[in-house]
Parts: sequence; structure tokens; C-alpha cells
Amino acid sequence: MSIERPIEYGFDGTGNWLFGGAVGGVVGSLLFGGVLWLVDPTIITEVIPALYGIDPIGTAGWVFHLVHGLVLGLVFGVLLSRDPILGTVMADVETGFIASMGPGLRFTLAGVVYGLAVWAILPLLVLPTWVAIGGIDDPGFPMLAFESLVGHLLYGLLLGALFSVVVEISQEAKAADAPFEEATDSTRE
Repeated sequence: MSIERPIEYGFDGTGNWLFGGAVGGVVGSLLFGGVLWLVDPTIITEVIPALYGIDPIGTAGWVFHLVHGLVLGLVFGVLLSRDPILGTVMADVETGFIASMGPGLRFTLAGVVYGLAVWAILPLLVLPTWVAIGGIDDPGFPMLAFESLVGHLLYGLLLGALFSVVVEISQEAKAADAPFEEATDSTRE
């Protein structure tokens, strides 16, 4: 694998992937919460606590929303630190646009893809099941809302960008192997 510009700053050591995921997840969920707040503040103040069977009190909705972002950020950090995924993100490819990207931009785009996956899985698959099992007649917001998609994409964008800034990955990125055959430098000349 050929990495021309590895990230050489950020936190290193045990748990750095989790720390990066946690920071990106919390800050990303703040941005996503801001989008929800602009669209309909009751989603944060009433609907999210209602999903847990809690009456809307104080900042409970914000706390739950930030905890969701934190947990999803930790999952992102764990997934991205696995060799097949890291190898895929950092793979040497023949596509000029992708091949010219440094690790920071690749992690940012991985965050956007992750945000899209979270949107496709949680609000579209898990949440309707949770609402049905919990006996909630009207969850108070449409599950397939454009604002939700935008919020999840912004969450993923900020998660990936902050992760790439916070985490020192140069050694892991150099050692990661793609689970497929990578392009060789001779094919690009």
C-alpha cells in the first residue's frame, strides 16, 4: 500500500480509536441535534425521551441524543480500526480521484458513508420496530424525513473529519492490507 501523506498528529496509543470516535460522535451529534432543533425542537425535547418511556423533563432528550452519538462514534472507531475496513479505506486504487486523497479525506468520506448507513439502519429499520414493540402509536416525527438524512450525513461528516484529526493512524494505515487486490504504481503511469 502506498500512502503519501499519512496523518502524523493526534493521540496515539491504546484507546485512541475509541477516543477519536467518542469526540467525533459527540460533536457530530451536537450538529445533528442542531438540525433537529431547527426543524422541530419537540423531536429533541419530547420524542427522544418518549422512546425510552420517559416524560420530557429538562435536557433529557439532549442527553439521550448525545449518548446515541457517543455510542455510534465508538462503534465507528472500533469498525475503522479493524484491518479489513482500514485496509479498504486506505487501499491504493486506480481511480484518480480517490487515489489522490490523503487519509484525512478518506476518513471523512468513511464517516459520511457511516452516517448514511446509520440513517438506513436505525431510523428506517430499528426505530419502526422499537416503536411497534413499545406500543407508541405516533412517534411524533416521520421516520423517512429528508432532515433526518441530512442530519445523519452531517453527523458522519463531522465524525470522520474529527476522527481523522484526533487519531494518530500513520503506523496502522501503513500496515493495513486491503482485502482485495490493490492497484500497482506501474498501472497509473
